[in-house]
Amino acid sequence: MERSLGAGKQKVYFIDQLDQDKEYVGFATLPSQVHRKTVKKGFTFTLMVAGETGLGKSTLINSLFLTDLYRDRKVPNAEERISQTVDIIKHTIGIEEKGIKLRLSIIDTPGFGDAVNNTASWKHVEDYIDQQFEQYFRDESGLNRKNIQDNRVHCLLYFISPFGHGLRPIDVECMKALHEKVNIIPLLAKADSLTQAEVHSKKLKMRDEIKQFGINIYQFPECDSDEDEDFQRQEQILKDSIPFAVIGSNIQVDSKGRRFRGRSYPWGVVEVENPVHSDFLMLRNMLVRTHMQDLKDVTREIHYENYRAQCIQSMTRMMVQERKRSEVDFPLPLAAVDTEMERQIFEKDEEVCFLLSQLYGFPACYCLCPEISRMRTSLEGKRLFFYMPSVAALGRYNNSVN
Repeated sequence: MERSLGAGKQKVYFIDQLDQDKEYVGFATLPSQVHRKTVKKGFTFTLMVAGETGLGKSTLINSLFLTDLYRDRKVPNAEERISQTVDIIKHTIGIEEKGIKLRLSIIDTPGFGDAVNNTASWKHVEDYIDQQFEQYFRDESGLNRKNIQDNRVHCLLYFISPFGHGLRPIDVECMKALHEKVNIIPLLAKADSLTQAEVHSKKLKMRDEIKQFGINIYQFPECDSDEDEDFQRQEQILKDSIPFAVIGSNIQVDSKGRRFRGRSYPWGVVEVENPVHSDFLMLRNMLVRTHMQDLKDVTREIHYENYRAQCIQSMTRMMVQERKRSEVDFPLPLAAVDTEMERQIFEKDEEVCFLLSQLYGFPACYCLCPEISRMRTSLEGKRLFFYMPSVAALGRYNNSVN
């Protein structure tokens, strides 16, 4: 390529690599374009934690993201827990690492499993997940869809008590109620209270019970045939580590010249990020480094699509039932209609045409055309959206129909 620069008649010759390769089109730069756009926009991720009080949920979250979200938390006493209900508390923080921005939302569920009667204690959690789906569905169906905020729950860390013989009834019922709505990752809490043999036996028992009760936890994606052996081996280790045995700590411990997050006991020191002591490092790598995008994809392509299809199906059934009911209540006349009634209907149509002409700015004579019927149909569709039934209403309607 030849270009002339300035009045000095100096010619500078530029050799363009793209001109040399005539077969090059340019779409190979698409990944770079997508990367620049997504980095500029930033990322979002919503994580929910559930489990009874005292299993280390808050401590683990602080250890995972190296922050302190529960600085002003007040721990209720035993008397307050008797009448305590399940609360939904949302914490949102902005994290930036090497120019990449992440808006992280943590959904905590204090009071879960702490009551004397825990029947349907997971209902608050289920309702919250449905509410986020409903809000996203409304925003997606609205007029302005440019800046839709995604608050859907992408992952649920479910904490299982180590002081038992596997899953408790509340664990089974809760995970069965939520496994079709969110990606569940079970965690064996307080792994430092168990020996390695106990951890191994509890993991085997819990995996068998999860399969026995038909609980669909998050499934790691299958490796492609062209993946290297090291990657396939790491994926298999992740699958065999379910449920993850985790430890959390907010305390920095000094041991042998090193400073790290851990717990000090009379028999020794437990290091949170030591893979020999727990699966904490494996869990963090899975959540942040390797499978965060897959968790979001499964939420969007499976859980949300199932909810969306159910809503559309319920709305369609409701419209069909209303149409049948209106045909029964207002049957078409078999005999000739009275002329006075026809005159009144014509006057009402003229009033409607006048209002439409004032609203849309066209002459009233244009109202008496098939376009008005299509416009009325469109307005009816918009009215149906603005009066879209909530999840609870759809549930009551389905129960009444069935």
